[in-house]
Amino acid sequence: MLEDNKLTQPEADVDFTALAEEIKQRGRAIGFQAVGITDIELNQASIHLRDWLAEKFNGDMSYMERNIELRDDPAQLQPDTIRIISVRMDYLTNTSFAEAVMSNPELGFVSRYALGRDYHKLMRKRLQQLASQIETLVGKHSYRVFVDSAPVLEKALAEKAGLGWIGKHSNLLSREAGSWFFLGEIYTSLPLPVDDPVNQHCGDCTACIDICPTQAIVAPYRVDARRCISYLTIELHGSIPIEFRSQMGNRIYGCDDCQLACPWNRFAKLSQEDDFLPRHQLDTPLLLDLFMWDEAEFKLKLQGSPIRRIGHERWLRNIAIALGNGPKNKQVTEALTARLDHPSEIVKEHVQWALNQA
Repeated sequence: MLEDNKLTQPEADVDFTALAEEIKQRGRAIGFQAVGITDIELNQASIHLRDWLAEKFNGDMSYMERNIELRDDPAQLQPDTIRIISVRMDYLTNTSFAEAVMSNPELGFVSRYALGRDYHKLMRKRLQQLASQIETLVGKHSYRVFVDSAPVLEKALAEKAGLGWIGKHSNLLSREAGSWFFLGEIYTSLPLPVDDPVNQHCGDCTACIDICPTQAIVAPYRVDARRCISYLTIELHGSIPIEFRSQMGNRIYGCDDCQLACPWNRFAKLSQEDDFLPRHQLDTPLLLDLFMWDEAEFKLKLQGSPIRRIGHERWLRNIAIALGNGPKNKQVTEALTARLDHPSEIVKEHVQWALNQA
């Protein structure tokens, strides 16, 4: 459940400048690598979102079209909100394996963020700890904690709070941390001083645009999710368009290509959170082993993982494409053929496609 406290006026003699610095120090002590504060004006970000939706770039993500007014105005989402405390938590553990995995068709590539435990509960717990500590300093006030859990323009808010700038691939970038991090927010009624945004530092670089396997970055700062492998493997519920299947290679959950290509990620620092360490060898998994998991094994081994949300059907769909993009041998052919009697038409369709590949 999201935390939601009703407003009572904090002490009139609170030094909010000192309080803001105390919040940042406590946030870092709790385990956030950066903490920034911003106001709730989101006009430019709202215009950008509406333009993006008008192009239908959201694909099947219809939730992006709902509650637009709540994204526009944080005070409608949480009454009395006048400031947003935005936090960053780094999740990088290792990326040296990435290119080796993607170049080995027997292995499956899983996006870096999903190799360990689901970040939502961890970050929400830490944010609530920070919010509770703030309450001990100033008394009860209105606040609400969010971690990718409501209509929140988190990247726009983080950019305004000075945590980084939105890069051409649409991810937030930091000069100190690259883009391997999660974001979270505390909506608050406290009149804290706001931080200044940082300048953009992408310059003429187009590395993320050039590397995208499906050309999903259709223009700088503009991503057509319908072409994005992360969307195709995670958000899309139905059949993956045939035109994108070969470009997916062995990417079975998400795609980090644009981040791996970004020169700013040379400065990313390793996370100190054990929860983000890879589990069940998902950093270098054999596709055939994963494809053999039945639904019970899928749920058991991926308990506490963000991957579990896509369900066993989409898991098999994605792996079937990866197997279809790799070399065929007796084991692969037998494994695919055995899935032709799967009750899901989606699974059967992608398995048949894989068997038809040379």
